[in-house]
Amino acid sequence: MTTEQSMLLHHQVDQLNAAYAAALDNKRFDEWPLFFTEDGRYTVQARENFDRGLPLALIALESQGMMKDRVYGITQTIYHGPYYMRHVVSPSRITSRDGAVIKAEANYAVFRTKPGSITEVYNVGRYIDEVVKNGDCWKYRSRLCVYDSEMILNSLIYPV
Repeated sequence: MTTEQSMLLHHQVDQLNAAYAAALDNKRFDEWPLFFTEDGRYTVQARENFDRGLPLALIALESQGMMKDRVYGITQTIYHGPYYMRHVVSPSRITSRDGAVIKAEANYAVFRTKPGSITEVYNVGRYIDEVVKNGDCWKYRSRLCVYDSEMILNSLIYPV
């Protein structure tokens, strides 16, 4: 892979991450499953469990269908005090490329602001992704969110 191809690939993965964060920050939750392949996986797991190779995860969704169910729950059935989220995502680091599958990692921080309140750090960790080309765009085949926090403020409602 040439330097130019490598830079383009990093840019494309970073743009996918930026679009993902913007959709969540703007509460466009119906778009969230569309960032994944049909059989895409989304997992949110504590660093302690990840480091020990333990499978327990806070959220483990195994398809776009399961993600759409989560969106329905978020938008139609869960009641909670309103808040805003803001994702800050580092540039990605491509860890490997195996044919059409790109493995990449990026650090993230999610901040939460309740109306009339101060902003607080909500969740911090890293994304461990498998990304594939789907037509003209890139999609997540797998997104593992390994969070560093030992405690999560209230409950985890929105995707990170």
